[in-house]
Amino acid sequence: MTVKLKPVSQQVIVITGATSGIGLATARLAASRGARLMLIARDEEALRTLATQLGDQGALVEYAVADVSNQAQLQAAADKAIARFGGFDTWVNNAGGSIFGRCADVPIDEQKELFETNFWGVVQGSMIALAHLKQRGGALINLGSELSDIALPLQAAYVASKHAVKGYTDTLRMELIEERAPVSVTLIKPSGIHTQFVEHARNHLDVQPKLPPPVYAPDIVAKAILHAACTPVRDLYVGGASAAMVTFARRAPNLYDRVMSRIGIASQRTQEPPRTPDGNHGDDGALRERSGQKRRVLESSLYTQASMHPRQTVMLAAGAAAVWMLARYARSSHAGRV
Repeated sequence: MTVKLKPVSQQVIVITGATSGIGLATARLAASRGARLMLIARDEEALRTLATQLGDQGALVEYAVADVSNQAQLQAAADKAIARFGGFDTWVNNAGGSIFGRCADVPIDEQKELFETNFWGVVQGSMIALAHLKQRGGALINLGSELSDIALPLQAAYVASKHAVKGYTDTLRMELIEERAPVSVTLIKPSGIHTQFVEHARNHLDVQPKLPPPVYAPDIVAKAILHAACTPVRDLYVGGASAAMVTFARRAPNLYDRVMSRIGIASQRTQEPPRTPDGNHGDDGALRERSGQKRRVLESSLYTQASMHPRQTVMLAAGAAAVWMLARYARSSHAGRV
């Protein structure tokens, strides 16, 4: 069955983790493009503030307080979206977090808690979304990571959860294809993104951690998500660095292990002392897309742009090649006449 998706301006989009980072950037961009929104997060104050801001800009917005690890709360949010808007067209499983520390230093209970959000939150969100989307048609978009395909030291639980999300998403896609369900399933795999990923993570290092370079702006991921909402696509790497690292790891896995055992650890350590955890994991009422860490941030990605628009990229490349060939012919013809 051919999956047909509506333009973003005609959609109702559900976003989990909507009050920070990638989720917040996606909500703002979707609202600017005319989408109606159901925003889900744990922080009611932040949700209310965001809904008011977007509503003042003309967007139709509803919100629901829910922890994605709680199936009943997530189901109630979906029911609220259906009651308010008559249904939804795209569901974005975005909520997640990380833990920094060596494998031996991270308590098992913290790792289990992370999986409740990063993996089981995606599973529960997917099942709730599909109960509706199988009848209506639409897009299911899961947030993976470049670490869905490769590993990185000091974030074992996060890496494992994103591997699990990839495995689950790929399997689910196959089953939906066999069922001929009218649902597009996309896995978004960002590089390091300049959100409050580090600030919201638990930390068991003796220093404040950081993301290894390069890091990209969150709105690049938001654009990729909205592209997947209206264009069926299997997966998308956000940032050329992610695709390059995966290629390196696949072609030279032993060398990749040796390299990352050195630079992978050093590139995630700062010289700053660890901050005292505040226990709110981002639930402080603030609306922040970006990290407070001062970093060089890449504001665009030609690789991701090309991945989203391959036909235009081929046409541009062909045009550039034609211009180059004509210029070369003109130079050789001129030289022959001299």
